[in-house]
Amino acid sequence: MANRKVKTLQRTKTGKKSEQTNGQASFHNTDRNTIMDRRKFIALASVSTAIALLPRPGRTGYTFSEADARARELVAKMTLDEKTLLMSGNRRNDISRHNKAGARYPNPNYGCPRLGIPPVRFMDGPAGVRFDYRATCFPAAIGRGASFDPELEQRVGEAIGYEGRALSATLFGGIVVNLLRHPRWGRAQETYGEDSYHLGIMGSAMVRGVAKYMMPTVKHFAGNSIENTRMFLNVRMSERVLREVYLPHFKACVDAGAACVMSAYNKLNGEYCSHNRYLLTEILKNEWGFNGFVMSDFGAVHSTVPAVMAGLDLEMPSDTYYAQRLAAKVREGVVPVEQVNESCVRIIRTMLRFGMFDAPELDLKRVAGKEHSELALESAEKSIVLLKNDRGLLPLDPAAIKKIALIGPFASELNLGGTSSSKLFPPYQVSPEQGIRKLAPNVEILMDEGKAPSRAGELAKKAELAIVFVGLTEKDENENRDRRSMKLSRAHETLINEVASANKNTIVVLNTGSALVTENWIDRVKSVLVVWYPGMEGGNAIARVIFGKVNPSAKLPVVWPRTQNQLQPFHCWAPEVEYDYFYGYRYMDKKALEPRFYFGYGLSYTTYNYSNLHLNKNRISRDGIIQVSVDITNVGKLPGEEIPQLYVGYKGSKIEHFVKDLKGFSRVALDPGQTKTVKFDLKAQDLAFYNEITRSWEVEPIKYIVYVGPSSNPAELLSAEFEISN
Repeated sequence: MANRKVKTLQRTKTGKKSEQTNGQASFHNTDRNTIMDRRKFIALASVSTAIALLPRPGRTGYTFSEADARARELVAKMTLDEKTLLMSGNRRNDISRHNKAGARYPNPNYGCPRLGIPPVRFMDGPAGVRFDYRATCFPAAIGRGASFDPELEQRVGEAIGYEGRALSATLFGGIVVNLLRHPRWGRAQETYGEDSYHLGIMGSAMVRGVAKYMMPTVKHFAGNSIENTRMFLNVRMSERVLREVYLPHFKACVDAGAACVMSAYNKLNGEYCSHNRYLLTEILKNEWGFNGFVMSDFGAVHSTVPAVMAGLDLEMPSDTYYAQRLAAKVREGVVPVEQVNESCVRIIRTMLRFGMFDAPELDLKRVAGKEHSELALESAEKSIVLLKNDRGLLPLDPAAIKKIALIGPFASELNLGGTSSSKLFPPYQVSPEQGIRKLAPNVEILMDEGKAPSRAGELAKKAELAIVFVGLTEKDENENRDRRSMKLSRAHETLINEVASANKNTIVVLNTGSALVTENWIDRVKSVLVVWYPGMEGGNAIARVIFGKVNPSAKLPVVWPRTQNQLQPFHCWAPEVEYDYFYGYRYMDKKALEPRFYFGYGLSYTTYNYSNLHLNKNRISRDGIIQVSVDITNVGKLPGEEIPQLYVGYKGSKIEHFVKDLKGFSRVALDPGQTKTVKFDLKAQDLAFYNEITRSWEVEPIKYIVYVGPSSNPAELLSAEFEISN
């Protein structure tokens, strides 16, 4: 690509225009006593960046080597101060601060206007881009995780990427792949679930989708599973736990093409993640070969030198440590200029590879338009988990019902969840009441918001059935706040029980970002739907499941215990925690505890039968592959989609392993009476453990047990054995 001279006109103190050209030191004054009014330069850069907010037209489709060469060429022409500005967020030009409505606009860095390098423009939003009141609000990530549908998640990612780019953003920061270690984690709704393998599959799908239009960022690297003390929390874990439990899903996203990795607030083994060279450079960049750039979570840099030397390339969203202090550290010889150059190369190279120097021709009418709204509906439909359905109460036939009571705070108002970086502002939203009225226009709807349980019970007596809409809100779980309890509020539990006492046909619809303890009420109701936070089309999706327009197919991406005591402790106010190997369903497996609902569990309006589990080999080498097949038959009366899950157990190992470990899942559509054979390829290398002594991955020459079934419930799993030889 030909090198163009780019001229930038700036005003001097006298108001005259001064001209700067490529390659010339534009503002650095070597007399540090005068400091050349660095702050004034930053202010000028802010103005120039504002002008440069729109991408410059240019060339797309750079190969890595082309992008690398061009990036190094540009960095060679940058002054030191321009480099440190490129590595810094630009709060002076962050117009989101001035938006009183609470909506968000892109957070930029400074870019380098003199050389035509546009700023990175960061946009958040795990359920869609957080831009004003215009973008599509998809279901929360935990609901999309319940779909176990990576193909659908990739399409959602493409839509989010399209909308973000159309709305001027270039860097999407909504791909949360932190492991849901405990259901009380405040940001549980933003991630896909508790299983590392499942997280990696779903997160990778989102990365591939977003990458079509924007630079995808995965976060928060690493060990971020507590909110209350996240700013100073020290998370301690062994090398094996780190490698086998907390890093595999990040590596999967890196392998899928992540452009950026965001460091976490917490410390890992005594070192802030933003200052952790072992994490950011030795593992991420050197070992995994990550060639994108690393940015800080907002305000996660605590000191200039430790951060830059750890390999943190971009401080966001401010310029506190890099733009204002880094250049001086380089001039003092504390930080090698090569370290700064490498960070700048990574940022520019990634922007070039993803086409972020270019102005795309995207149609704003597609933002929250018909196509994306329909996708939000499909995603919501496939996120709804049917937990209970006694005597087949669901689906309902509107032609056979005269009166339905809709009770609870979330019947007439859609609960979107989300706070802070996950809060969205869609152009419209459909409440459950609206969705139900649409599909049952001839049914009389009785309404009560549920503030007085006794009054709600009296109303329920007048209807043939009652649907209670309850759950959690942003006051219960959010960024900065972990849940105090795993139960619903006392008011909501009382409401459910009052209505259930008044009407034997009571259905409960739950909004939540993770698992709940349901023992105080679940045996008193007929049916339960978990709808998570279903996005702006949530009301339509809920109604379509209730009336059988959609057969529910989602599965729980997190185990639901009978009591909180069945899970490992959750020390959400501790300044330091120790994460061991076992947690969630793996912890309950080890303790032989029976949850209320197993990981991977979810009912359907039809019934499936598993048979003929077959392994194509009974012995493979350490680099071999074994094919697992199973027949699944729809023995019910309705078409549906089933999600078979493959787990692996370890027999005769001298190493402590999980009792069983998810290693595969699929979606299969089946008509009544239809049988399909589902196949999984299982690599021996996928069963490796991390040897802390040799610091390497090793595959044990032992027997392994393959389990396949509709959930992690041992009673539902077929099993077969094979052996890995030396």
